[in-house]
Amino acid sequence: MTAPRPPSDSRRQFLHTAAGAGVGLTALLAGCARQSGATGGDRKPLRAAFSNAGLQSTWCKLGKDTAELWGKLLGVEVVWFDGEFDPQKQRNKIDLIVDDDWDFCCFQAVQTDSLEEPVRQLKKRNIPVMSLDTLLVAPERMREVGVWCEIMPDQVFMGATSTRELMRRINGRGKVIHIGGLSAHSGAQGRRKGFETVVAEFPDVEVVGGGVRWCDWKKQTARDTFDTLLDQTREPIAGAFFHSDDMAIACLPALAGTPHERMFITAVDGQKEGLTAVREGKLAATTVNPVCLIHMTALVLGQFIVRNQEPVDIVPLQIVTPGPLVSLETGNLDAMSYLADPRHCLV
Repeated sequence: MTAPRPPSDSRRQFLHTAAGAGVGLTALLAGCARQSGATGGDRKPLRAAFSNAGLQSTWCKLGKDTAELWGKLLGVEVVWFDGEFDPQKQRNKIDLIVDDDWDFCCFQAVQTDSLEEPVRQLKKRNIPVMSLDTLLVAPERMREVGVWCEIMPDQVFMGATSTRELMRRINGRGKVIHIGGLSAHSGAQGRRKGFETVVAEFPDVEVVGGGVRWCDWKKQTARDTFDTLLDQTREPIAGAFFHSDDMAIACLPALAGTPHERMFITAVDGQKEGLTAVREGKLAATTVNPVCLIHMTALVLGQFIVRNQEPVDIVPLQIVTPGPLVSLETGNLDAMSYLADPRHCLV
């Protein structure tokens, strides 16, 4: 599995700046939409199909809440299809709705390529499809399959940023644990690459078990795997990097009363639960995977494309969203907590 290629530095800076500015602009859009009738009045309400990986994840649940909140503001009925962290179940659900009446669709594929055929069917009906967070298909095949735009974080950057903070905390030496998401998930592969790229710079760091342990985003699987790795050595393990806050938080109780209880833990997601764990000193840091911004941007762009009758060739193929590191020292914890609040759904 190949992680999405990050854009050049100049393009990354542009896209990150544009995405950050979009928070304020989108709030303004909601007001403008009400005045112009986009939530009713002289404009037809729109209908959009959404699916993300699995609502048992707090990240995915917040994505659903975001799409529904902003859908109400912009006159878009959001119909949800839970991926259940099972590529076949997600595929079956999307197969069943490709002939229904949609204005646009937004999908986060549980597994790259698993939704290719239904997306092709939607393309035949001229229904725009937005890809969320992870790759529906490889970037060079997006337009041919029917993906109009990929709204995604820089997965490698997120993995590398949290890992570099972990290396700083442990002074670049000692044993560390690497708990991964789903191996067929392009985002998890990007986070793995970010971790391994940084760790390669530190010859005095040893990864317990030899490398990433894939846990399919499941909290119990992560806890069982973590317990097994902790038992492999009585020497204190210095740190751990998790691909999601959910898995990291689920494993925290395992440290009590062990030689490893002073372990530093970093992760990725940076939403309410993870930010609270940072505030309480349970996580050393997390890097924001801006679930609200990703889902909101997909919905806003989708309704623009339909209402403005925009052709596919003027829509950017990829939009990269910003994802800052958050710790007690970075100075952005309060701001991120406010923006990620489910009442706002902005980051």
